[in-house]
Amino acid sequence: MKHTQIGSLQLDSAGRLRHFLTVEGLNAGLLNRIMDTAESFCSVTEQTVKKVPLLRGKTVVNLFFENSTRTRTTFELAAKRLSADVLNINIATSATAKGESLLDTIRNIEAMQVDMFVVRHAHSGAAHFIAQHVAPHVSVINAGDGRHAHPTQAMLDLFTIRRSGRELPALKVAIVGDILHSRVARSEIHALRLLGVRDIRAIAPRTLLPMHAEDLGVSLWTDLDAGIEGVDVVVMLRLQRERMSGAFIPSEREYFARFGLTARRLALARPDAIVMHPGPINRGVEIDSEVADGLQSVILKQVHYGIPIRMAIMSLAMRSGTDFDPGAERRA
Repeated sequence: MKHTQIGSLQLDSAGRLRHFLTVEGLNAGLLNRIMDTAESFCSVTEQTVKKVPLLRGKTVVNLFFENSTRTRTTFELAAKRLSADVLNINIATSATAKGESLLDTIRNIEAMQVDMFVVRHAHSGAAHFIAQHVAPHVSVINAGDGRHAHPTQAMLDLFTIRRSGRELPALKVAIVGDILHSRVARSEIHALRLLGVRDIRAIAPRTLLPMHAEDLGVSLWTDLDAGIEGVDVVVMLRLQRERMSGAFIPSEREYFARFGLTARRLALARPDAIVMHPGPINRGVEIDSEVADGLQSVILKQVHYGIPIRMAIMSLAMRSGTDFDPGAERRA
């Protein structure tokens, strides 16, 4: 699907967010608006009553065809903190597991007058397919589809970087690990480039770099020590064994020896560099515990910021066509 088609599917006639399927086809202004809106929600988690009434009366359906704990939980918390009703569908016992088509599943749930689907699926393009077939009032959020995209993870990572006090355009960012199978890496690269970051380094064994990776606008490195030197942000990726159909690495031990992030390697980056990981972490494979739990790690902050970012995206999508100040509604 071309960027213009993606953009027209995700945005309403006034250019406001309707679906959030991918970072591609969007613009820097919208990404900044998402982060600015998330900023207004950060204080909600510090209140005694952690709720705002923005989506009262709305129904959000979490439709996860792949296992997830972190992403599904933060989407559920985000929806509940916006005062929406939340329905979690157990795919293992649903009609889909009994042979019902994806479209029939969507139409049956939609008949219950729901307002949003949050979808995670193993097949690339599944969220786009659903967005093309839902009723005009229903929004679709992509919570990860195949190797294609994970746009909310990219946004929470950008928000974490911004909240660490760093100016995005001037940053040097290293993305390390299983880039070939990573939907997070693709979404993150597109988002970083949209916001003006030009020094993005993809660091991985040759077997875990996608063909024509340079077309993404990154520099390619197969030596972690050289690639990490002087960077401001290090994003470590999980080895996605479930998506591998062959021997992409000799062994986890050898992978860690060459591409695992240790304190010695982190010392090659800038002294104030931050370390990120979308999770779940494989300690001793992608990252050493000393680094994962160290002062430069913002991994738990990523989890924390996932809630306000997803609150922002959900509230913007379900209130498409209206102007609103979430802070004003919270104060009312």
